Amino acid sequence: MLLSRDEFRDELEKTLHAQLTISHPIFTVLLDEKNPNLPFLQQVALQGYQLTKHFLEYIETLFFHCPLPRHKRRLLHNMYEEETGRISQTKNHVKLMQDFLHAIGIDDETRDAAVALPATQELIDYRMDAVKDPARYHVGAAAVTIASEGQNLETLGSESRDEIFQRVYGLQPRDLLFFSVHQVEDVHHVQQGLDLVADMCTTEQMQQEALYAVSHTCELFYQMYEGVYQEYLAGRLIPA
Repeated sequence: MLLSRDEFRDELEKTLHAQLTISHPIFTVLLDEKNPNLPFLQQVALQGYQLTKHFLEYIETLFFHCPLPRHKRRLLHNMYEEETGRISQTKNHVKLMQDFLHAIGIDDETRDAAVALPATQELIDYRMDAVKDPARYHVGAAAVTIASEGQNLETLGSESRDEIFQRVYGLQPRDLLFFSVHQVEDVHHVQQGLDLVADMCTTEQMQQEALYAVSHTCELFYQMYEGVYQEYLAGRLIPA
């Protein structure tokens, strides 16, 4: 049954919040205040960096193909912030992530030599394939602007991940700007993404495809964490 625009928007938001990837046991290891595990944090962060490297291209491609002028302007603002950091008065978001990597002891050579694990690559490819296909624009928009940007809004209780990382690993707020900036900016980006996808999906099939894209992208994020976690359990990532 075709939902009304507002009903569908609500379903998209419910689907996002129904699959919290922060529930993955990897965060129990990462955020253990009694046993900080810096080598493991480094490995997880290097996989996160594989995602960050591609995010601007997702937004650029969604902007290029966007058929709705109001949403095209919003994507332009998003793209401008990703590239320059001037709206948040910081810097390019890839550079913010690189600052975090430096703060946890990862040098440029190690960073640039890292490769995506299979589950990480699957997440990268799923979103890239979707945004590059104009016929699946609604799928790419749902995967990127709702499911992906929504990952940064998850908290443990009243604390965000960057607040806990700061306490557990002795980091400074400047080291965690990548996370704190997204914690603020992505509140607006997700709401804009919900509006975009709700306006784009004018048939029952499109609505179902977009809902699946949100759910599946969240699952792929979970599987990315699972991929790193299994490496850790197998002893291929040596804990501190």
